[in-house]
Order: sequence, then C-alpha cells, then structure tokens
Amino acid sequence: MVEKLDKLNGLVNNAAIQICKPLVEMDVTEWDQIMAVNLRSAFLLAKATYPLLKVSQGSVVNVSSVHAIATSGNIAAYATSKGGLAAFTRALAIEWAKDNIRVNAVLPGAVNTPMLQSGLSRGHLSGNNVDDLMNQLAAKTVIGRVGTPDEIGKGIFFLANKELSSFMTGQTLVIDGGATIRLSTE
Repeated sequence: MVEKLDKLNGLVNNAAIQICKPLVEMDVTEWDQIMAVNLRSAFLLAKATYPLLKVSQGSVVNVSSVHAIATSGNIAAYATSKGGLAAFTRALAIEWAKDNIRVNAVLPGAVNTPMLQSGLSRGHLSGNNVDDLMNQLAAKTVIGRVGTPDEIGKGIFFLANKELSSFMTGQTLVIDGGATIRLSTE
C-alpha cells in the first residue's frame, strides 16, 4: 500500500492488544503476539513509510501507554511492549532528526475504549462490576475520571502537527488525568 502513495505527512502507530494474566501463566505465543502487534508493527510501518516521511518532513506519533513508566501486576507483556515503544520513539527521533522527521509518543492512561472495557469485564482488577472498576480507575486520577478517545486524539494531533509542535521530537506526552503524579509519597 505504501507504494501507491506519493506523499505522507504523518504516521500514527496505534495498534495494540493486551493480555492480562500473571507472567508465569503466559505462554510464549501470547508474549510474542503482544510484542508483534504493539512494538514490531511500529518498526515495520516506520521503516516502510520512511521514504515518504523524508520527502514531506513529516512526523511519527507512537501511541504508547502510561504502563511504559508506571504499571501494575498481570500486565508485564503489555507494559514491556509499551516501554519498548517509548524507547523506540527516542531512538528514532535521534536517527531521523537529520531528515527533519519528528518522532514523539503519547502515553495515555485509563481511557474509555473497547480495550479498557474488555479488560475490566475480564475482572483482572478487584471489584464487583465494570462500573465499579471504572470508578476505581477514575479515582486514581487527580481529576476524578477516565479519559476519552477524543482527548487522546487531540494530543496526537498536536504532536503530528508541524505548526503546533515543530520544536518537539523524542518526547513522550503523558495524557492520564494526573494519575502518574500520584506516584509521589502521597
């Protein structure tokens, strides 16, 4: 498909899957599947689109996760893949700066998406039902709610837009309602 394009202003790597289970219960096939979707796909798409991004001096926005910097149990593969994506963002920003291609990432926290709903319905967190679990997640943010896909989209738009973020590369923009600032001694 890339061969059919003559111009590409930006690439958003947003593919993700999540398997919530203790590491000792995860088989290597599940681990590899998470790495392939969450990390390897970003490598393959970046490599494939590089010639077009070089011509347009475009940008790449990788959708990582707050699990890259603060995580919880039963999610080791997902957290590892998202931490790798954040490191990939920094390394690629250094490599591609010479071509005026900016590479950044957003690190969303809890966002009301089908993936979050699915995870909550599997009951990997303690609680009575999905609404209770959603309320528990909301309580972990300093603004008292989970995010919306639109809010993450605006962060992606900001990082992808050459006029709005022309002096940013190699950065990770945390969009989590302030959840990670609670990692202090509070």
